[in-house]
Amino acid sequence: MTPMLDGMHPSILWGVFAVILAGAEIIVPGVFLIWLGVAAALTAGLSLVLPINPAFQLLAFAIFTAISVSGGRLWYLARPVASQDPMLNDRAARLVGRELLVVEPINHGVGRVKVDDGSWTATGPDADAGSYVRVTGTKGAALIVEPLPVPLAPPDLARDGKDMPEPE
Repeated sequence: MTPMLDGMHPSILWGVFAVILAGAEIIVPGVFLIWLGVAAALTAGLSLVLPINPAFQLLAFAIFTAISVSGGRLWYLARPVASQDPMLNDRAARLVGRELLVVEPINHGVGRVKVDDGSWTATGPDADAGSYVRVTGTKGAALIVEPLPVPLAPPDLARDGKDMPEPE
């Protein structure tokens, strides 16, 4: 031990370590350090009650860490946090329900549809280029589509507020 730490009770050191870990939890993103802080606090309590040497303190800290991290994981699994946007990271699932323009004909179940400024692979019943389909699901990176019975107005004209073409 360094001269500064000589004579200091180990429970104080473990307690300071617990406070540092709990404080770091506020700064560092994620929820992990708090469980290490709990383990350090438990080790502080154990070293306060029992006169154990540093090796057993480290062993106790390792055991308390395993228990507290496992307990924390179970606690979070039992109480999932509801997201305001559960499909935030699933771009394909966000497209379900959208009506899209077929840019490459869907033949034998595979084609391409226009999504914003790009195109995606689409699977579904055969459809001609220029027709519209609705996304009903996803399979990997492909969109599962169904044809729309009535053609929609071209999205660029409707969005820009320009006059709609006359139906034939």
